[in-house]
Amino acid sequence: MANVAALRSSLVWLAAFIALVGLSTHSFRKMLATYVLGVLGIAGVLLPDWEYFDRDFSRWTSPVSAEERAPSSADMSLLKRFTKNPLRLGLYATVYGLALYKWWIFVSS
Repeated sequence: MANVAALRSSLVWLAAFIALVGLSTHSFRKMLATYVLGVLGIAGVLLPDWEYFDRDFSRWTSPVSAEERAPSSADMSLLKRFTKNPLRLGLYATVYGLALYKWWIFVSS
């Protein structure tokens, strides 16, 4: 349920940010680019099945067992999930950093 609330609030903030970009740039293409980047960014952080990916890499080919879907991991905050795997955090920072850089170059031109 917390993911649904986070998804809703993220989409509302994205809509406000898109409106701000549209008002400041007067460009529909830049608003559309902001929308696409924002939705992909939100989906990349909020939608993956973290219980599945938090397992050992060699176990990704098998389904998640009931023991691995412990209720305690569902209550874990999003920030704590990233601290378990610094490689994933680095990958996310690189991909999103490059995407934000390219978006900024496009919007500011």
